[in-house]
Amino acid sequence: MDPAAVSPESFNAVTLFMRADWVVKLVMIGLALASLWSWTVILDKLFRFAALNRQADKFEDAVASGRSLEEIAQEAGERPRHALPRMLQGALKEWRDARGKSGQSDGQAAFLIQRIDRVLDTIIARESQRIEEGLGTLAIVATASPFVGLFGTVWGIMHAFQAIAIQKNTSLAVVAPSIAEALFATAIGLVAAIPAYIAFNAFSTKAGKFAARLEGFADDLSTAIQRRLSERV
Repeated sequence: MDPAAVSPESFNAVTLFMRADWVVKLVMIGLALASLWSWTVILDKLFRFAALNRQADKFEDAVASGRSLEEIAQEAGERPRHALPRMLQGALKEWRDARGKSGQSDGQAAFLIQRIDRVLDTIIARESQRIEEGLGTLAIVATASPFVGLFGTVWGIMHAFQAIAIQKNTSLAVVAPSIAEALFATAIGLVAAIPAYIAFNAFSTKAGKFAARLEGFADDLSTAIQRRLSERV
């Protein structure tokens, strides 16, 4: 680059991108797409966790209101999307199947509780897997983006030194724009990685808390069924 042509506009993002080597451009485009991908996951998780917790609060309030569990389960519909009503319906189904049989021995009652626990554990496992979808994407972007950006920087610096050697001019006005182009790739890598890293840790914590909430609800359901069985004895 002609030193006389260097100006503040030479260091804006668009100019740095357009002037960069084609390999560095590919790195920048890839990192920008990875950042867009991670932000799509981040926004989806933000709205999803908010909706899940809001629905869970509403359902738990209904259960704690003292109304019949059968009535609450019926209001949830045949195929509720939320895990809590599915857990309630699954537990009540096992309870109805056992109630249709004549006299329950202690062994049969214990077997019923085990069946209910298996049903609830299955629902919890599937729901935990569902809410963790997308976290792998955030982990990949968070860990890989800085290294991809660093690769673009190293490649750009090598290309810049080659151009400097050809021009046989090592003045700062010649070196600075070329180095800036290379470092811009690392900057984009960090811009992609930092939000993904923060979001991954935040949503992993949220997913763990929600799974614990499901497990607590499952324990309460199991206790309620045991109480009903003891009342029948």
